[in-house]
Amino acid sequence: MAMERAKSATGTEVPPNTTTDATTALRGDPRFDALVTMAADLAGRFDTARLLERILGHAMALLGCADGSICTVDEASRTYRKEVDVGVGCLQGQTFPLDEGVTGEVVRARRSVVFDEYSEVRGGHISGSDRAQLHAVVGVPIMADGAIIGTCVVFSRDPVRRFSETDVALVELFATYAAIAIANARLHALAAEKESQAAILAERERVVRDVHDTVGRGLATVLLHLDEAERTIGRAGEPTAALARARTAARSALTETQRTVLGAGPTLQDAASLADAIGLELAWMETAASIQTRLIVIGEPVALPSETGRQLFRIVQESLTNVLEHAAARSVRVGLVYGGSTMTVLVEDDGHGFDVAAATAPPRRALGLQGLLARAQHLGGTLQIESTPQWGTRIRAEVPRQPSVEATRGRWRVLVVHEHELVRAGLVRLLGDHETDIQVVGEFADAARAVEAYELLRPNVVLAPMEHPRIDGVAITSYLRAIDPEAAVVLLVPSFADERVRGAAQVGATGFVEEQTDAASLTRAVVAAARGDALLSPEVFSRLTAPDDPLLTPREREVRELVAQGLPDKQIATALRISVKTVEKHVGSILRKTGAANRTALAGLTAHRD
Repeated sequence: MAMERAKSATGTEVPPNTTTDATTALRGDPRFDALVTMAADLAGRFDTARLLERILGHAMALLGCADGSICTVDEASRTYRKEVDVGVGCLQGQTFPLDEGVTGEVVRARRSVVFDEYSEVRGGHISGSDRAQLHAVVGVPIMADGAIIGTCVVFSRDPVRRFSETDVALVELFATYAAIAIANARLHALAAEKESQAAILAERERVVRDVHDTVGRGLATVLLHLDEAERTIGRAGEPTAALARARTAARSALTETQRTVLGAGPTLQDAASLADAIGLELAWMETAASIQTRLIVIGEPVALPSETGRQLFRIVQESLTNVLEHAAARSVRVGLVYGGSTMTVLVEDDGHGFDVAAATAPPRRALGLQGLLARAQHLGGTLQIESTPQWGTRIRAEVPRQPSVEATRGRWRVLVVHEHELVRAGLVRLLGDHETDIQVVGEFADAARAVEAYELLRPNVVLAPMEHPRIDGVAITSYLRAIDPEAAVVLLVPSFADERVRGAAQVGATGFVEEQTDAASLTRAVVAAARGDALLSPEVFSRLTAPDDPLLTPREREVRELVAQGLPDKQIATALRISVKTVEKHVGSILRKTGAANRTALAGLTAHRD
């Protein structure tokens, strides 16, 4: 006769604490050591099927049985699949309807079930002589978040064997291990899918940038030759030569675009060095547009990593294309500076110039300029654009000669937590649009699930709301910092006046951003947290600092204003006609007096004061 978990082998009711008592009793049994070994198994990176086999093997060995199975359940499709099947039957890998077999009995009962004879199981799949060998059966659910995701079943061939409550409790403990293994496998699959999606997006971004560069350059050349043909016709001349050059340029652009899409890179990069490749580009520019060019190389040229050379060449090529298309310049100068640990590229022209702030501000940021910024950031460097209408433009890219720690590390890995799907999607989109180096590796509505996933995904930053059902931002931060004392957590808060902000800061939250802030401020906070900076919003600093900074000297106020503009110490020294060392002393004094953690925080504080 079939018997559910709530009844003993004799059919009498079991007291509610029987399972707990049975589990406690196991701790005095030497066989309980087998349960402890499972923790080490789960800590490894086993193949899921092999790990489930080990879990099932331990359970069967402790019960003195040689037959069993572990299945995964899909209640949505009303099916289950035998992931591991040991002993008789051997139906591993097959899928069955959810209303059949021991798994069907477990799902119907929503708890563990025990049968004295296998013949009592409805829709049992084992038949013939194998079926006659099986007698007592125990089946327990594998649970996750209150749902049945699988079952663990053990069969006995002993005709007099009856499974006790202790036996059932033992199998339930191993079912818990199986739940961890299955959940980890699904998280690994989710992480792999996210990484694959990120790789696809990165490749798509590369193609868009590079195609923009090659197509823009090619079309600019074609247009120049067509303009020449039109002027020739206007002078009653023969345009054949100019049209032939336009045709050649179009074919060259097509070839370059095809190479770019295939990831082959620009053909000019095959030159002996970066300087040679840029020299050929300048020669093309002189021929195509009659612009005077000059290449200056400072320092001893050294071999650069291939990716560094490729991206620097692209920065120069795109800058020259912009000069050709928009600047109406008479001359252009390119400088290569080989420093001790850095490589600097400068492109200067005497053309029309433009409004840098308007061209680089989202959402209308020019694609070409966006590509320049992205390339420099990809190499772990910086890019500055200076332009004055009617006075020309200067672009300066400075990158490490060898890949920096950040560039080697790759993109900033961010885990996003929010109960509302639309808000999560919006946060992911904002982060991706405003910072190419951010990769969202996980999105969770349930904060508890996010905390569990942190150990597996190991993101650089967790972005979560202060207000969250059951687990608020303070608790989320506390749990994550318990797992990893270095965990970086940025919280979205309704207001900085919220008393929970202080509590979250005390347990280790790295940054706070008001829910109504703009995308740029949100991105800055996330990136600062990823880099290890405790970047708080200017509003937070304003509560800790007097509005007029009465303790600052007049010279310190001047230095503070230039720091807020993002100028390095050398430029500040030049502007104020003081030494770099004096600037460094002033900056240190300002940070102490204002309480700002770093120059970035000081800049934000100054902007808010203004």
